[in-house]
Amino acid sequence: MKPADKSTELDIHAVRVFHAVAAERSFSRAAEKLYRTQPAVSMMVRRLEAELGERLIDRSGRELLLTDAGKLAFEYAERFENLQREMENAFAELRDNTAGRLTIGANESTTFYLLRHIQSYRKLYPRVKVRVQRSLSSLIPNQLISGELELGVISFDPGDIRLTSKVIYNDHLAFVVSPQHRLATSASVSIKDLGMETFIAHNVYSPYREIVLREFQSRQVSLHMDVEMPTVESIRKLVQRNEGVAFLPRMCVEADLEQGKLHEVRVEELEVERKIRLVYPARRMLSHAARAFLELIGR
Repeated sequence: MKPADKSTELDIHAVRVFHAVAAERSFSRAAEKLYRTQPAVSMMVRRLEAELGERLIDRSGRELLLTDAGKLAFEYAERFENLQREMENAFAELRDNTAGRLTIGANESTTFYLLRHIQSYRKLYPRVKVRVQRSLSSLIPNQLISGELELGVISFDPGDIRLTSKVIYNDHLAFVVSPQHRLATSASVSIKDLGMETFIAHNVYSPYREIVLREFQSRQVSLHMDVEMPTVESIRKLVQRNEGVAFLPRMCVEADLEQGKLHEVRVEELEVERKIRLVYPARRMLSHAARAFLELIGR
């Protein structure tokens, strides 16, 4: 048999027909299984043999036998059948929101908000792989537009018509001290009472940090940021040890406040709300996994 032209693409349907014939060891049974006539099945197998340039079936005897080339072709046809079943199952699972992948962008503080929702989501969809990618809030809108992220959680309105933004949580900036601090028993204080305090600051830019700086400056009160740390976790630990005080998103310290590890004191001139927003592309179709997460958040 003449070798197949290298540029020829295999007829996948012919591969499936050959697989049925080889599995059934019969043209007639394969034709019945495929709801086709026996001559049509024979023609498809001959077409595949012509494309491959090899005899796949020994037709000299009464029993249908595969040639060496036929045995090799059957192995690959079997892989194709398995792969097709896997693909069909995967898409069926995606349609049921039971499998897939979800990538969410968040900075360190907004990740705290996501924890309980991810826990609930995982209970409903345990086979979905959830990846929370830590990123600067300022970068998340562009990462959503570029397709690097499907969903993002930020604390500001991106103001971009290419993105949909919905408020999912109202938070505020909390002034926290250790239980041993002199202000731990105070319900509220004024900014002027904080001029001698050592503040432990986050060294990542935030619009809320700018608000605090501006309020202290407008009242001509010194803000001693003698220690700057890279993570909210490290700031919490230092404040717990009474090494200083801090302004932190309340959702990041809720557990500490409930357990008495930190105390929140109201600062009269600084009541700063933080609106946590879920952001996603306005026009691009979201995956089933992402839509299921949106539905969960909206409950």
